[in-house]
Amino acid sequence: MPTWTLHRGDALALLHNLPSGSVSATITDPPYNSGGMTASQRTSDTARGKYVSGDAQHHLPDFDGDTRDQRGYTVWMTLVLGQCYRITQHGGPLLVFTDFRQLPATSDALQAAGWTWRGIVPWHKPIARPCKGGFKRACEYVLWATKGPVDAARNPIYLPGLFSASQPRGSNRHHITQKPDELMTELVKICVPEGTVLDPFSGSGSTGVAALASGRSFVGIELSEQIATTAGERLAAAA
Repeated sequence: MPTWTLHRGDALALLHNLPSGSVSATITDPPYNSGGMTASQRTSDTARGKYVSGDAQHHLPDFDGDTRDQRGYTVWMTLVLGQCYRITQHGGPLLVFTDFRQLPATSDALQAAGWTWRGIVPWHKPIARPCKGGFKRACEYVLWATKGPVDAARNPIYLPGLFSASQPRGSNRHHITQKPDELMTELVKICVPEGTVLDPFSGSGSTGVAALASGRSFVGIELSEQIATTAGERLAAAA
């Protein structure tokens, strides 16, 4: 029977309390600390202002921790992913979401934390913001890494190298940067069957919901009390 635990607080502070080698995989969607084209836009605007269209028909809560510059983000992610490396079992995978601006910094951080970088999996968003005079920003990216060699003997899967899925809408939308359930259902397959998935930036709990639905256990951390309440309700329903 899969189980779940959701800790409420700062990821970097709480990760230190988790036992070494206690999870099978880390799958996470950290605050990108991106958006905006200038430093002032990135630091003065809210996460909702940067990532939500002005005509959005929802009033989902904002979140903190999205105003670091790229050097600060790289150092912070190195520390966080270093703790995730300690907590993940040998041979376990890491999947971490990022956008085009932060992809280089995120790849630097995961390698500095000890992970072996294995590749990039694009996530295509059929409904995406247009860009006047250029290309639609229709992709975000999942960086794949492992703690040591790929453990294909324990999890002999063949996953695609590209996914296409739209963000949830209407009553299925619980977080302003929520990832699609069908995407997360596929990504959790990188974790060994009946293993445990860690997500230090749980948001509304989409990683955990997918993990539990697949028979895997889940350990999550969420900073926002309001968003953690939503995640807890979703995880309880999934379990």
